[in-house]
Amino acid sequence: MTPSTRADDLLALVGHTPLLDLSKLSPRPSVRLLGKAEWFNPGGSVKDRPALWMVRDGEATGTLKRGRTILEATSGNTGIGLAWVGAALGYAVEICLPANANDERRGALTAFGATIVDTDPMLGTDGAILEARRRAADPRYFYPDQYRNPANARAHYESTGPELLEQSAGELTHLVAGLGTSGTLMGAGRRLKEALPGLVRVGVQPDVAFHGLEGLKHMASALVPAIYDPSAVDLQMAVTTEQAHAMCRRAARETGAWIGVSAGAALHAAAELAGTLERGTIAVVLCDGGARYASERFWREGA
Repeated sequence: MTPSTRADDLLALVGHTPLLDLSKLSPRPSVRLLGKAEWFNPGGSVKDRPALWMVRDGEATGTLKRGRTILEATSGNTGIGLAWVGAALGYAVEICLPANANDERRGALTAFGATIVDTDPMLGTDGAILEARRRAADPRYFYPDQYRNPANARAHYESTGPELLEQSAGELTHLVAGLGTSGTLMGAGRRLKEALPGLVRVGVQPDVAFHGLEGLKHMASALVPAIYDPSAVDLQMAVTTEQAHAMCRRAARETGAWIGVSAGAALHAAAELAGTLERGTIAVVLCDGGARYASERFWREGA
């Protein structure tokens, strides 16, 4: 379904996001850079996909019933996805969120009627996960647990992967995605690898444990998601917070694409990778847009 197609409800608009040609950011003319613009989802991020899949899976298995509250730990985007899906379907939503999450994310959650449970900002998303696990013992909650739920990766296997195949006419040589829950790379990467055995799956992580790349995990120091399979990543790349910020500014000013911080990290890695190749077509998942970070100071740097 294209954005211009009539839809019965917002749920029908999840996915089918555009693939942008951002090749002007490639250091080599023979290497194309294509960006999957996930901020075109109704909730503004790639996390709308697993949010919808996990809720529908909960309904199908009977673990999500009327009267139960959806509970999740998040750095923001999955919580926002669950909040609007919950509002559309009539479920209450409670989100465990690091207390230092920015105003844009908190405002979106509040707008959709979600209850926010602040967690220790020094513990990042790991602290939110631990709090959600503690609360999940209460039977009034439905806890999808995006870090363990196979429906997270399945969302990308069934939607993101096929979309990328069609939009690229099967010409991809590389898929680049940030590693948070890892669902995007696990799901879309598996689907693409089945169709394109030579595809290289690239996982992008922060370079250090303490970083500013919201939504991404430094796997060596964090609670590793149960759905993450390191053998399903062909190449690992590390990006600094400053590199991600610089790419966000560059993408906005040179292409008009206003991307978010973790998208900036993935795009920086993709451009760096492009510089090492003779030729190729790299797809990079741009998980959200810059509007979700509009108040951040880094936009004014280098102006």
